[in-house]
Amino acid sequence: MTLNSKGLALILALIIAVTTTTALYLTPNVPDRAIFLTFILSFISGFSTIRVMVELLFFKEINNIYKALENVQDQKLASITQTKKSYFNPLKKINQEISSYANRKQNEIDELKKMAAFRREFIADVSHELKTPIFSAQGFVHTLLDGAIDNEAVRENFLKKAAKSLDRLDILVQDLMTITQIEKGEINMDFESFNLVGLSAEVMDQLEKKAHQKQVKIQLFNSLDHPIYVSADYRRIYQVILNLLANAINYAGIGAEVIIKITTSAKKIIFELRDNGVGIPEKDLSRIFERFYRVDKSRSQQTGGSGLGLSIVKHIIESHQSKINVESNSKKGTKFWFLLKASAPPKSETKTTISTK
Repeated sequence: MTLNSKGLALILALIIAVTTTTALYLTPNVPDRAIFLTFILSFISGFSTIRVMVELLFFKEINNIYKALENVQDQKLASITQTKKSYFNPLKKINQEISSYANRKQNEIDELKKMAAFRREFIADVSHELKTPIFSAQGFVHTLLDGAIDNEAVRENFLKKAAKSLDRLDILVQDLMTITQIEKGEINMDFESFNLVGLSAEVMDQLEKKAHQKQVKIQLFNSLDHPIYVSADYRRIYQVILNLLANAINYAGIGAEVIIKITTSAKKIIFELRDNGVGIPEKDLSRIFERFYRVDKSRSQQTGGSGLGLSIVKHIIESHQSKINVESNSKKGTKFWFLLKASAPPKSETKTTISTK
């Protein structure tokens, strides 16, 4: 027989009423009517009080624990709700522990699902990005092998295109290795004091020809006669500025203007790169630092980038205990900026060089 709160309250109330009535019955000179009323009142009040207390403190929590355990058994952890803390009811405390355990496990499951989805998406993206230059180079080489190699003009043209596809493949692999090493902590930042204005000018010189081909004007707001020194990894910050400037040249649009500006604020140096190009749609701003994310896939294929440039920028800047920021207005332009630690000029300045392909 199953005993519920009503049955338990009925038995206990009856015991209380009988005990009270018996004690009153044994007392001399107590009218029978008073004894009867005492029995009725004791039973009713005892039944009501006991049922409420038992229901709230016992049966309700037992049912909650039972339901929670059923959900755990059925792996329905998300349906278990967190209860308020109680320091008086031990059953409620048990229920709280079950709820806390279920929530922790559900969070772990959700995190594992996100990681699994990320791995699937990443593998698909890498496969797609690797396939494009490989198939392209493969097509040019097979065309030459099928007889086009005898035509000198065609041979030279196809070999150049195949080499360009392989160069793109090399850039993709190098970027993948870089971002993986940074994430795993295998690349240590080599901090030194250097002139950020001079470094920016060096990057602009490297991309000047590309900017001219894209009909994009690039300029440095600062004067080379007024160096600004930072404490950072020279090679990695070079890579950051190169990626940001190359992106601006590729996507700002014909006739756009790109300006690099470096300012000081307290003990920080602010690097800012802005353009007056087409801008980035608001819906894409929060995702542009993700691996392989493309705002415009068709234009990205034409530019030949790896799709990892901004992701690498984000990781490098975060390794400098800073953050890459972005603002953009559609058709009005985009601004990227980040902060670096200011530094005194090095005692003996030696020009650091970057080897580029």
